[in-house]
Amino acid sequence: MKKNIFYSLMLLLVAFVSGCSDRLDIPKNGNMGGIDDFYQTDQEVDEALATLYVSLKSNYYNWWFVKNSLSDDAWVGGGSRGDNGEMEKLNEYRFGADESMIQALYSGLYTNIYNANLIIDKTDPNTNEKKRCVAEAKFWRAFCHFELVTLWGTAPVVDHLLLPNEYRPGNSTPEQLWACVEKDLSEAISSDALPSKTDANDQATTIRVTKEVAEAMLGKAYLFQKKYAEAADMLNRVVNSGKYQLYQGDYGKIVHAATNNCCESMLEIQMRNDPSQQWSQLTMQFLMIGWRTDHLILTGKAASEIATGTYGFMNPRKEVYDAFVADEGKDGYRLNNTIRTYQQMQDYGVTLQAGASYYGNEGYFNWKNRALKEDCITDASYFQALQYIDLRIMRYAEVLLLAAEANLQNGNAEEALKDINLIRSRARLTPLTTVTLDNIKTEKRLELWLECTRYQDLVRWGDAMKVLGKQGEQIPSLTAKGVSWDFKNTDYGFKEKNMLLPIPLKEKELNPNIKQNVNW
Repeated sequence: MKKNIFYSLMLLLVAFVSGCSDRLDIPKNGNMGGIDDFYQTDQEVDEALATLYVSLKSNYYNWWFVKNSLSDDAWVGGGSRGDNGEMEKLNEYRFGADESMIQALYSGLYTNIYNANLIIDKTDPNTNEKKRCVAEAKFWRAFCHFELVTLWGTAPVVDHLLLPNEYRPGNSTPEQLWACVEKDLSEAISSDALPSKTDANDQATTIRVTKEVAEAMLGKAYLFQKKYAEAADMLNRVVNSGKYQLYQGDYGKIVHAATNNCCESMLEIQMRNDPSQQWSQLTMQFLMIGWRTDHLILTGKAASEIATGTYGFMNPRKEVYDAFVADEGKDGYRLNNTIRTYQQMQDYGVTLQAGASYYGNEGYFNWKNRALKEDCITDASYFQALQYIDLRIMRYAEVLLLAAEANLQNGNAEEALKDINLIRSRARLTPLTTVTLDNIKTEKRLELWLECTRYQDLVRWGDAMKVLGKQGEQIPSLTAKGVSWDFKNTDYGFKEKNMLLPIPLKEKELNPNIKQNVNW
């Protein structure tokens, strides 16, 4: 009886589908197409590129927090000890090959590469739009391989869609990874498919990868390899193009929504101020790094400007504040638009609640990334994750500082001096009359504080052991009585093995052909 009912229902379903198929825009044989049937039109390739950008946006959180946690820019912070144990391990150099954020960043980079490879391998670039999409995909594949070589060193090169017998690739060498980066960027640049901005104020073109952005990335890759002549040539092209300028407005908004796609924007993932789609814009990024407002009382100007309900991660270190003071004094324009002391916070209308302590805080507050109501699509104090601040990857200021270093190392101190003094002029500082590598290191630390450059710079400069060797020994907390150092570690600090990150344990378990980095 049950069989008869089942067969009757199936016959009714078949009759229904047959009767309606002439009115449905579907193939009658049920073939909905596959991966090889896509990538045929400009629209389809644009949609594939949009998917790549979605994967880049998804990986941004781990990219940003891993690199900044490993640097000496900030204390991890949060609500209390253990609020984010994984980031604490990174910040204090207590992590192993099983660290979850390292694993997520590593796998996320390969997800980005896979999405780029789909476009590159499956697209016949027979229209201008398809050529541009392929060039953009090559840029992003190079960007991901750049991160893999500078962080892991021996990660596999994946420069095509893998066949089943290639699913478990072995390690690459740094030379192979760098060659892949250079090839992809060179091909993207020479394709003549990437646009250039019409002028520095062209905001429409800068929402995508431009030819000059690819040149800047290639120049950065050359500099990291100590190919100083090639780096200087490529970076000077960008500077001399006149397509980008340092933003001369309110420096306190340099990484806020007000400066999305401004004249200084080189590379940023787009966000939209669209309340109807706000939940698709959700990011934990700015929720995490706003002040720990449930430990604070906000009055006056602070109460009217600051978006509350944020979590208090990534608090400035005193040594960074001291570096600012040494370079530009306590009243420095750039300093006071980057970091504020607790006394300045009180003057602004922010005080600790009675009996509260602010974990991972040495008495200094992140002003650069303060959570502003004006950045919010919706000011959701119950879950402050609806901002439309573009996700910054590179500013023109970084290009100038890369160019300064490349020019100096290539023997052109005069050009290096011009580059660094443009940065100092915007910071309202006295121009230098001579320039050294130490000047450039200092300027880069201050200008690009908490912008994902410091850790890789310390490693490539050979400074990481000296600067990070004792990081994590003690952890501060700010109280009404001052700063206490209640948390102490016995295992901490940058070690020789930290010159490269470990290949994630999960990758080792799944891939018997990959070998772990030295001493991990």
